[in-house]
Amino acid sequence: MATMLKLDRLTKRYGAETVLDGVSLSVAEGETVAIFGPSGSGKTVLLRLISGMSEPEDGELLINGRDVVGTAPEERGVGMAFQNFALFPHMSAYENIASPLQARKSTAAKVKEGVDRVARLLKIDHVLGHAPRQLSNGQKQRTALARALVAAPKLLLLDDPLRNVDAKLRFEMRLELPRLLQGFGSTVLYVTQDYREAMALGNRIAVLVGGRFVQVGNPEEIYDRPATVEVARLFGDPTINLIEAEIQAGNGGPVAVVGEGRLPLAPGYDGLVGRRAVLGIRPEDIDYAEPGDPQAVPVRVAALLPLNDRLVRLLVGRDGQEFNASKDAGARSLGEGAETAFRAAPTSIILFDPATGQRIAPQAH
Repeated sequence: MATMLKLDRLTKRYGAETVLDGVSLSVAEGETVAIFGPSGSGKTVLLRLISGMSEPEDGELLINGRDVVGTAPEERGVGMAFQNFALFPHMSAYENIASPLQARKSTAAKVKEGVDRVARLLKIDHVLGHAPRQLSNGQKQRTALARALVAAPKLLLLDDPLRNVDAKLRFEMRLELPRLLQGFGSTVLYVTQDYREAMALGNRIAVLVGGRFVQVGNPEEIYDRPATVEVARLFGDPTINLIEAEIQAGNGGPVAVVGEGRLPLAPGYDGLVGRRAVLGIRPEDIDYAEPGDPQAVPVRVAALLPLNDRLVRLLVGRDGQEFNASKDAGARSLGEGAETAFRAAPTSIILFDPATGQRIAPQAH
């Protein structure tokens, strides 16, 4: 598949601060890539560079094989929708959506055809005559999205467009947006601080931290095999359990000594025997065992927290270490103060280097 967008060592500074530090990324035609990361990591700045609203200090930015650094925004064929809607207050919803087509000097008939089509798709055709102040936040968001889509841009940049809408609409749009974007055939960069949104909308996720891409991969890869402890912490609610442990030899292969318990590891970690590692265990991967199980960690249930359809238990080991365990609310009943033990499937345990924070991949036999 052809490459629509290529970023090569793109760097952006504001004074002495380097906001983007040599970022590189290739995006295929028709692909949706979610740019995910914490606040201040450079996500919006990256979109501004691609759109032409700002220029990099160094690096190349190619759209359809053409370096567009220094090219005016209107010559890049890029559509953009912002999290704050950025609608023209003196224009109706219709006029806001129509503005990109009118800038292209499209005929009145073509403008009407384009606006009506995208408004129907986004279910805002009944408010086209309204001014922005008369629209709900959800309608404003859809109007801004319609304006970005109406000219059928080959490259669409969405800057956290669901951040300022209510939870119900955000959930609905997570379901609807992939279908809409596929229908328009655009290549999409979707910026978000919500890991669920990134996983729902992106064919791939590019994790941006401190102005650098620390991992790029499909949602399953990033969740199950995070490149670093930092990436692991960004995905999941409750957050991943991180436990420093010594790796020892066991009867059936290497085991991790956690407090007064032992957890078997997957094959391929024999080279770690005698060393320490950080174990990453997702709360939903923790299972309960009998307190005397030799392949489990004895713990006490310190607190219970209902979370939607799940019940989160705070577990405390005999050495004082704390662990979160998340199971469906109907799982085995263990009340506060109960003595129990936990284990995890060896293949669900992720190992990290305690010095660098990098994931340690199992070695093939």
